Amino acid sequence: MIQETQKIRINKLLSQAGVASRREAEKLIHAGSVILNGKTVTEPGQTMLPGTDHLTVEGRKIHFKHTVKTKVYALYKPRNCITTLNDPEGRKTVKDFFPRDSGRLFPVGRLDYDAEGLLLLTNDGMLAHRLMHPRHKVWKSYFVKVKGLVTEEIMRTLRKGPKIGGRKHQPLRVKPIHKINDKMWLEVSLREGTNQQIKKMFLESGHRVLKIKRFKIGRVELGELTPGASRILTSEELEELYKDTDG
Repeated sequence: MIQETQKIRINKLLSQAGVASRREAEKLIHAGSVILNGKTVTEPGQTMLPGTDHLTVEGRKIHFKHTVKTKVYALYKPRNCITTLNDPEGRKTVKDFFPRDSGRLFPVGRLDYDAEGLLLLTNDGMLAHRLMHPRHKVWKSYFVKVKGLVTEEIMRTLRKGPKIGGRKHQPLRVKPIHKINDKMWLEVSLREGTNQQIKKMFLESGHRVLKIKRFKIGRVELGELTPGASRILTSEELEELYKDTDG
């Protein structure tokens, strides 16, 4: 199924449609065999809108059937809400914050039940998978409140890649924000995001996590959203997500 966005590269579309691999599509473009709306395509990175623009390859019109417009929502997930579409225990889920006619949505990753902040949901399962895969190195940023004062030595260790249960994790970013008596707020950014990684890595260093709030995924920010509210990503934000997960 081709996912329709405002801008999709032609070589990528031809690959998804099974016409040619991306490399073969680039060769066809360089050979002048690809025509978009009556004009010869000269750049592999040129974009088009399936279902609206007309594309021919070596004189054959390409039909992109069953196009579905990609939708990505930014949701402010409240605390005490689970990142699934249904729960046998009857707890509130992220699905409860969307109308019933929203269609099938895939949560991009997860936030713990007691965590809050930015969560992306999309009808594009492939995009969701790519955003979650650490190979694509999409940074996710959090405000984290911990018990006790985290030393610079501990932060240096975390930046090099924390060890959790004897397993070495990817390097991350961490910096202090401010202290309140015996508690401390930090900004933490990571790409891996394994199950409860933030809680576990601070606990390994003797600090219990009290609050977690995610405020950024890639270049998408929580902004002015309030708990339970959502918005559709702009075409520019959507394009940046595809750039972040390309390759």
